[in-house]
Amino acid sequence: MLTALRRLAGTWFAKGLFLLLVMSFAIWGIEDVVRNFGNDTAVARVGGERIELPEAQNAARREVQRVQRQLGGNFEINAEMSRAIARQAVEGMVMDRVQRQEATRLGLAVPEAAVRDYVFAIPAFQGPDGRFNRMAFDSFLRNNGLSEPAFLGLLKADLLRQQLAGAVRSGAAGPDALTRPLLAWEREQRVAEIVSLPFPAAPEPAAPDEAALTRFHENNPDRFSAPEFRHVVLGVLSPDTVMADVQVTEADLRAYYEAHLGNYEKQERRRIEQVLIGDREKAVALAARWREGADFAAMKTAAEAEGGQATELGETDRAGLPLPELAEAAFALPQGGVSEPVQTAFGWHVVHVSAIEAGETRGFDAVRAEVETALKRERATDVAFERANQVEDALAAGGSLAEVAPRFGLQVADVTIDANGRGRDGASVALPLSGQPLQIALRAAFAAQQGEMPRLAEAGQVALFAFEVKEIVPAALRPFAEVREQVQDAWIAAERRRHQEERAAGLMATVKDGKSLADAAREAGLVARRIGPVTRDSQDPTVPPELLAPLFATAPNATTMAEGTLGFTVAQVTQVIPFDPASDPLALGRTRSAVEQAMLADLESQYLDALRSRAEITVNEPVLNQVSNP
Repeated sequence: MLTALRRLAGTWFAKGLFLLLVMSFAIWGIEDVVRNFGNDTAVARVGGERIELPEAQNAARREVQRVQRQLGGNFEINAEMSRAIARQAVEGMVMDRVQRQEATRLGLAVPEAAVRDYVFAIPAFQGPDGRFNRMAFDSFLRNNGLSEPAFLGLLKADLLRQQLAGAVRSGAAGPDALTRPLLAWEREQRVAEIVSLPFPAAPEPAAPDEAALTRFHENNPDRFSAPEFRHVVLGVLSPDTVMADVQVTEADLRAYYEAHLGNYEKQERRRIEQVLIGDREKAVALAARWREGADFAAMKTAAEAEGGQATELGETDRAGLPLPELAEAAFALPQGGVSEPVQTAFGWHVVHVSAIEAGETRGFDAVRAEVETALKRERATDVAFERANQVEDALAAGGSLAEVAPRFGLQVADVTIDANGRGRDGASVALPLSGQPLQIALRAAFAAQQGEMPRLAEAGQVALFAFEVKEIVPAALRPFAEVREQVQDAWIAAERRRHQEERAAGLMATVKDGKSLADAAREAGLVARRIGPVTRDSQDPTVPPELLAPLFATAPNATTMAEGTLGFTVAQVTQVIPFDPASDPLALGRTRSAVEQAMLADLESQYLDALRSRAEITVNEPVLNQVSNP
């Protein structure tokens, strides 16, 4: 047998087969290279410079984290928002490349010393002594997923952009031809006569017949329609839902207590005052005076006379004092004690302890219930995570939510609700979620289609949920009999509004015939009142806010009308008080500064648009779509 195999191995057929196997294994090992050969894997190119997918995904991830911090941890960023953020991140990278290339073309450079000085000047990287703190810097890098070279590269690029932008911005100036008319427009004042026509003051309309109410009901379906309802089965998995299944022993509780003893200790706190001065001999003299019984007011006066200062540090524990030398001295003193001078980077400190609140440690028996709840919740989080994987497997295997929920301890609600979590009676429905997590679940349930398979999703950071949409009840006009009372109230309100609108239009017509608004109001049995002088941004509560814009758009002696939530207001402009910009140079200067800032922003925007249009930019849409799906 072996002899036959050796003969076969010597044939050209066997050699060819062996070569084919070698090539197969080679291609298998470099599958991605072969498959992508000839394909462009860059997200975008700027003048031949590539933006690779991993780099774009990292930038998008940082941008998502930034948005999440701004909106709050419980805000859910959906897939559409994630794609928009990813595109925004890529656009930022494109503009970064565009500006870097322009800076290179112009011969701009940023010295390493300038980057270092810029980093050292960032307040977030400074310690209590005002100096650069390496720990704060490293913590920032970790929290943002950046390496030190990458961060310094970003800063260097930012300084280059500042040079470009600074050159463009330096030419902006607010011309008098613009700032003076603008200030005069802003500060112009007006006096007017106004007549108020509140809706409740309109006479009670005659009782409507059924035909009128029926027509009103049919003509205003948006006012009398029921919202869309959905019959939803909602299952929630959280530490709270599985906590009852968690068992802990007495030994577990005592071990948890010992490991978290700091949570059950009340730290000693002291009320501390200090004198800070630059000279040790003066500090010694001030300490002696304090020990002799001088009060804090006297010490403050004495310290200031010697060129120092006295401050009250308030009530604090040891960790609350930023300088370890100061904490050591303060917490070694008895009540009423005064320390020897202590030197720090800020000078010489003399510390006085005016009061001491003793610390306290609560024993295990006193906090046993608290410890049990904390330990069970901690372990319930792990149990919920483990069960989440099991629930996902069960749902993926085709199990319904009603079948899966009891097996894994999900809390279930079978309800018919609207998008706000209310039932058909308008009352809130009891659900196993609340607050922002409930809003996340409701948005998901009302975006799904009937018949979709349930799957687990995160409700913020507090729970997981799954749902099934059993039935969709579309929004529909409620039967007239069901809302007759509401229809009648709305019809009466509409009639009162119509009556007051007609009276307002009548007043305006009368004024156009030559009468003043005050005379026209008197003849109509109404009262006119004078307002003003008022400005465009007046906050006077006696002036309807909806009246300001039309009032300043109306010519002198002309009338205007505005509708608010409470009624109609008719106004006649009786006086226009112009403003002379020369009378307030400070206001003119502020307006000029505002105009210049707006011009600077416009100039920079136009400059960047011009750079972008001139650059050779290509975006690979298929690869760009992968940025939000790392």
